Amino acid sequence: MTPSERIDQLIAGLTDWRGKTFASIRKSILAADRKIIEEWKWMGSPVWSRNGIIVVGNAHKGKVKLTFSHGAILPDPDKLFNAGLEGKVWRAIDFFEGDKINERALKIIRAAVDYNQMKLRRKAPAGTRSKVHKSKK
Repeated sequence: MTPSERIDQLIAGLTDWRGKTFASIRKSILAADRKIIEEWKWMGSPVWSRNGIIVVGNAHKGKVKLTFSHGAILPDPDKLFNAGLEGKVWRAIDFFEGDKINERALKIIRAAVDYNQMKLRRKAPAGTRSKVHKSKK
C-alpha cells in the first residue's frame, strides 16, 4: 500500500469528527505546495515532506495533532501553535472538535516549506548555488 493509500485508510477509519478534520487538514497541507509528498513513518504516522519533513499528523482521543518539525523557528503571527510550546525545535497545533481549518493554517505550512527550501540552499555546494547578480543603477 502506498503512503497516500494508508492515509486514506486512516481517515476512513476515523468515523467521528476527527476523520473530517484530518481530511480537511490533509487537503490544506497538499494545497500549500504541489510538490509536497506524503509518507508513512514511525509505525503509523502520516508525514508530509518537501526537502525534509514539514509536518507529522496524528489522530488522538479527543484531538487531531499536527507537529511541525521546525515549528519553533517558524513565524506564527496568528498564534496557531498551541502545544509543545516549550520545545526548542518541534511545535504542534492541536485541533479539537469544532475547530476550523482555514487559510491561516496554509501560511504556517507554506512557511515550513520555505524553511526547508532555505535549509536545502544552505547545504548546496558553493558551485551549485545560483548566484545573485546586483542590478546596476
